[in-house]
Amino acid sequence: MLAVTFADSKFFKSLWLVIAKPGFLSKEFAEGRTIKYLRPLSIFFVLNLVYFLFPLIQLFSASLKTQLNTTYGKLVQQMVATRAIKLNISVHSFELIYNQKSNALAKLLVIVFAILASLPLNIFYRKRNRFFTDHVGLMVELACFNLFVNAFVMTIAAKFSGIGKFLDEDILVIAFITTNAYFLLRSGYTFYKERGVKLILKSIIMIAVLKLALEAYRFILFLLTLGSV
Repeated sequence: MLAVTFADSKFFKSLWLVIAKPGFLSKEFAEGRTIKYLRPLSIFFVLNLVYFLFPLIQLFSASLKTQLNTTYGKLVQQMVATRAIKLNISVHSFELIYNQKSNALAKLLVIVFAILASLPLNIFYRKRNRFFTDHVGLMVELACFNLFVNAFVMTIAAKFSGIGKFLDEDILVIAFITTNAYFLLRSGYTFYKERGVKLILKSIIMIAVLKLALEAYRFILFLLTLGSV
């Protein structure tokens, strides 16, 4: 199925639109024009599968080390220590088990990020004749954008250009903000027909929302993974 999807020109055409014309694909499907392109959700499933085979950039995957470096890291440390003692294993052994289970669960839970990120859009654009599923669809397209640009492209750049040693958390945050600002501005104009200062202000707010949605998604992933160990 994966090979067929990659061989299908629709995949590459649709993926290119996600990068070059954010919001266009979601607009086409929200308005019933579905023949020429793949759904954002279909693109997402393919990119998601490939990403979790090679999750070098910790974006939607989140190892225990990544979880410890979040704003709730101290809580993670305490809960992990308690669980490791209960299981009578070392923290290192626990980490190996945790990372394996977390990676498997994350494949299914990334869609949670799209749902969380879409919630404010229902308020911002409640008069734009869009349904809840339309807002979620746009955020699925955003997830595709992030998987390709901030995971695949960043990983390839780090691996083959020698810049990997410079990719610390601060650089990744700047890249996340810059690329997502581009997506939000372009998609707001295309999908919602928003203009001017309102579009800029809503996009700025959405950048903060995306950061919170990513943190919330990672925390949910942590709790579910911890419960499964």
